[in-house]
Amino acid sequence: MLNFIKNFRNDEDGAVTVDFVVLTAAIVVLGLAVGGAISSGAENLANEIETNLDSQATNLNP
Repeated sequence: MLNFIKNFRNDEDGAVTVDFVVLTAAIVVLGLAVGGAISSGAENLANEIETNLDSQATNLNP
């Protein structure tokens, strides 16, 4: 029984899996944060362009 406990304590196979799961989760969260920042910036720019285009005078009657 004592040997089983020592082997269980020294076994590191699951630790590598946990590391990869944590790193993958961190990358996903970082990607979502960057996507959100880019999305809001692009939306603001699109609204600004729309406002400028709407304010331009057009001559529909030649």
